[in-house]
Amino acid sequence: MNIQLRFFASVREAVGTSGETVALPAGVATVGAVRDFLIARGGTWAEALAHERALRMAFNQVMCEPDTPLAEGGEVAFFPPVTGG
Repeated sequence: MNIQLRFFASVREAVGTSGETVALPAGVATVGAVRDFLIARGGTWAEALAHERALRMAFNQVMCEPDTPLAEGGEVAFFPPVTGG
């Protein structure tokens, strides 16, 4: 499954990109599983998306929970709980 990833504010700064398109491996079917998939990259990815960090997530521009299912071509966004303009 291919999805778009978007990163905002301090998450964007930490991972060094505002977004990318990624082909997910089999079994990655929820927003939470995407987070785990990215954490497994290690380094700054693991630090920026660690489960100990408070992060908000959205799927197709709607705030969501980790168990939200994905759909082909969807967009998953990660951002801190408070972002400024």
